[in-house]
Amino acid sequence: MTTQQDSLYQQAGTQFAPTIARLARAMERHPERSRDLEQDIHCELWRSFARFDGRCSLKTWVYRIAHNVAADHRMRAARRPAPVPLDEIDELPCAADVENAASENHALARAYELIRMLPTPDAQVMMLWLEGESGNEIAEVTGLSANLVSTRIHRLKAIISKSLSDPSKEGAQT
Repeated sequence: MTTQQDSLYQQAGTQFAPTIARLARAMERHPERSRDLEQDIHCELWRSFARFDGRCSLKTWVYRIAHNVAADHRMRAARRPAPVPLDEIDELPCAADVENAASENHALARAYELIRMLPTPDAQVMMLWLEGESGNEIAEVTGLSANLVSTRIHRLKAIISKSLSDPSKEGAQT
């Protein structure tokens, strides 16, 4: 089984590594924790291919595993306090940090921030939509109905669009 497991993982890595990296960055602001999340996703993907039976596409399998690991990561992070080491206090993000906003693609950074504020199921739907997945594919990955996915996408696009166009808006409301 290990040969098939390795082969499937290699194929998934070739096809989906950039998507996994974007998901990790969208779900986790801190660069080191984002890389840790990305590595956790890859580790779980490799382990999961031991039980992959082909009843769904490789893409669906990879997205399910990746989004489940990301959801678990967010739930663990929400349960623990967020201590800040003294040597990192100068690096804390500031709402008025013009230099930071200029160094990043502002619209993308703001969209990711809004996505991070969403409940995990909504964030997963939005990330899959941003990856270009169809409503049916998102439904297959998330386990939601296609109609519910379409409704959420429409609602989330409106919320994010409004938040991006109104700089005084502090965050997304779901």
